[in-house]
Amino acid sequence: MNLINELRWRGMLHDFMPGTEEQLAAEMTTGYIGFDPTASSLHIGNLATIMLLVHLQRAGHKPVALVGGATGMIGDPSGKSAERNLLDEETLRANQEGIKAQLEKFLDFNCGANSAEIVNNYDWFKDFSFLGFLREVGKHITVNYMMAKDSVKKRISADEEGDRAEGLSYTEFAYQLIQGYDFFHLYKAKGAKLQMGASDQWGNITTGTELIRRMDGGKAYALVGKLVTKSDGTKFGKSEGGNVWLDPNFTSPYKFYQFWLNLSDEEAEKLIKVYTLLPEDEIARLTEEHKQAPHLRVLQKALAKDVTIRVHSEEDYNSAVEASEILFGKGDFNTLKGLNEDTLLSIFEGVPQIEITKESFETAGTVTDLLSEVTGGQIFDSKGEAKRMIKNGGVSINRQKVAGPDEAVNFELLQQKHLVVQKGKKNYYLVTVK
Repeated sequence: MNLINELRWRGMLHDFMPGTEEQLAAEMTTGYIGFDPTASSLHIGNLATIMLLVHLQRAGHKPVALVGGATGMIGDPSGKSAERNLLDEETLRANQEGIKAQLEKFLDFNCGANSAEIVNNYDWFKDFSFLGFLREVGKHITVNYMMAKDSVKKRISADEEGDRAEGLSYTEFAYQLIQGYDFFHLYKAKGAKLQMGASDQWGNITTGTELIRRMDGGKAYALVGKLVTKSDGTKFGKSEGGNVWLDPNFTSPYKFYQFWLNLSDEEAEKLIKVYTLLPEDEIARLTEEHKQAPHLRVLQKALAKDVTIRVHSEEDYNSAVEASEILFGKGDFNTLKGLNEDTLLSIFEGVPQIEITKESFETAGTVTDLLSEVTGGQIFDSKGEAKRMIKNGGVSINRQKVAGPDEAVNFELLQQKHLVVQKGKKNYYLVTVK
């Protein structure tokens, strides 16, 4: 597989240095990408970058994932408007372990010569003194060279305009030199000749290639992928609630699946090439099928299935599909009962939430009382209205049709505290017993 061609047809390629394609054709090349450990999980914006390493390995080359234990203590000015909060070493170590576990889902660490590796730049920076770094590394790159980087120029111009909170500290200014030394270290220790990343990393990456040239006389290369953005140009990977994380404790598999399912047609057509390994002819077939019947959301479903299974599991995917269909009237009591509380709350996040006391639930005489008086008139204004709709078969509790208006309140609570009430075809209420 030709890496450049693969990334090009997938719409993932932004730029690369002259000679990169020839280097990849000449030998198995070790390439790396750095990941920022400022959280214990990566998000789907990072996943686009991980896919660069996946394709590198599929093309027969050796991927190295660098977890920035040292650089994570500083903060990269690229794409940022303010200096980040610094994290302590213990937090960073915990974050690194979380990220490592996620990377192992995508890269093969046991496939021979091009097995993936994970490294941590704290390991080679922890004993590097400030004076030693200035003498050995800093003297090789001029201030003029560093000032010419776009990420630096943007932040300095903000400082000059008087907005010092948005300016650039020396700590962040030095970031590109530290990242550049990462490349030099991996070039010497691992034979790495390629660094990859998102397009906003071009300045930092090329500093590394320049440092290798000046310190060793060697030749190294840079390749950056396109920043994945939404159709409105905003950064991809964030929903209204924030980042869409790969860790199920931060973003449930159900919400994760729903994110992909709710993409626009334009986004799905672009992102199925970025986030899946489906071949070109298969994606072309799915795209054509989708155009014939857009309402079936063929592209979104194929993308959501592929990514949810790879990030989570097939079991999580199947549960997410079942959960997604509940609001469309599918599934029974056992389906609801099988959901964990996070998924249940996620499904009914947008429906009216009603809290009642345990005592009022246990002393409610009939289901009519429960759905009118006990719930404060939020489901039915009156007993008469409740009785009429129940008699017409229009009310269900936990997916079980209410038999009659005088039925006793004897419903099993979901997760020992919830009732899902359905009034008519589309009106849902989540009653929580406290």
